[in-house]
Amino acid sequence: MADTLIEPESDQTLAESVMAAVRQRIAARSLTPGTRLPSIRAFAKTMQVSKSTVVEAYERLAAEGAIRSRPGSGFYAAGSLAPLSLAEIGPRLDRAVDPLWVSRQSLDAGDEILKPGCGWLPASWMPQDGLRRALRTVSRADDVALADYGTPLGLPPLRQLLARRMAGHGIEVSPEQIMLTESGTQAIDMLCRFLIEPGDTVLVDDPCYFNFHALLRAHRAKVVSVPYTPSGPDIELFAQALAEHRPRLYITNSGIHNPTGAILSPVTAHRLLKLADQSDLTIVEDDIFADFEHAPAPRLAAFDGLSRVVQIGSFSKTLSASVRCGFIAAPRDWMEGLTDLKIATTFGGGRLAAELVLALLKDGSYRKHMDLLRARLARAMVGTGSRLKAIGITPWIEQPAGLFLWCSLPDGIDAAEVARRALADNVVLAPGNVFSLSRTASRFLRFNVAQCEDERIFKVIEAAMAR
Repeated sequence: MADTLIEPESDQTLAESVMAAVRQRIAARSLTPGTRLPSIRAFAKTMQVSKSTVVEAYERLAAEGAIRSRPGSGFYAAGSLAPLSLAEIGPRLDRAVDPLWVSRQSLDAGDEILKPGCGWLPASWMPQDGLRRALRTVSRADDVALADYGTPLGLPPLRQLLARRMAGHGIEVSPEQIMLTESGTQAIDMLCRFLIEPGDTVLVDDPCYFNFHALLRAHRAKVVSVPYTPSGPDIELFAQALAEHRPRLYITNSGIHNPTGAILSPVTAHRLLKLADQSDLTIVEDDIFADFEHAPAPRLAAFDGLSRVVQIGSFSKTLSASVRCGFIAAPRDWMEGLTDLKIATTFGGGRLAAELVLALLKDGSYRKHMDLLRARLARAMVGTGSRLKAIGITPWIEQPAGLFLWCSLPDGIDAAEVARRALADNVVLAPGNVFSLSRTASRFLRFNVAQCEDERIFKVIEAAMAR
């Protein structure tokens, strides 16, 4: 087979491209110490190069000590276990705009960086006065509250309050079915540890919150995506994915969907749950944006009664990203196993954060804060949508609730390229393909309307599209 069937990156030779592919597998832990590498013939076919190219690559890797040769047996991965590299798991796409990079740019950004691509509110939009009052209240608590571990399930009064709040969405749950976590992300991480094994298949929406991709990579899951529509996942394609891949888990937002802002319809919800029941599929419903709704949307957990649906949430988006407090609401017979897992991974809970959240929820300030916040976001949604349309960027849904506008660029313009150019002018964007496992959202950008008050953002984007 001719060597010209693949194109090496930049100045790499074909042998160097093969070496890079092997190193990627080692970094991703699909090749652990002692694992036999593909045969020379098989890898030549996979890489579409000649056998002599693979021989050269294997010999050079052996000289480096990355692999070792066993005469008559083949080549084997050598050395100690490589540190897990999430960036190397799966195809090496455009590192400049992959999900972990977008998160890093947003988290590391200084005051001079504008962040319309990030996923949280500006600090000035948070209830700062209420937080300070809650801190003073908690500072007067007894010694145990200030210094001791929390119980594995978490602060009982907060769990009782959460149960009452969930009842407002039609979800009947006892406080004993609720476990507090450090965040919504930790809640999903715990559920993945609890429910799946490496190699299990997990369904996600396409597009979906990009950190779902990164988290599932860390759990060595096989991730399959289903296109998302304005009323929920495409049910026909969802059924096909269930039949073809037999997934263990489906992770979704059903309230306000991230990144699209869509709302799950009751009809789609019922059809989805029927398919899940037929396929023995467990659903993780990420309800982190619940309090941004103007009117309650259908909840899978409410229709299902927490039978095969588990719901998670947190207060990072509405109260404080610094006060880390989330929760899991799960079937009753899961709780003992989840408790053991929490002790094994985090021991006791973060009691101070739970006490702070409880103080804010109890004094009435949270309800007033959210009323004002929803109104402010609605104004920002209208203003941001108008400014984007003026430069040729079209929202997928007109004025959705919540933080996000999912928007398409004019024909022929690639969102990743726009993001790279905008970064040079200190603007962090979130291009569509970081949310899309199928890489079919190259014309889309997600905008956080709360982070779009600075007019410079739209000038930078317009210039970046024109280059």
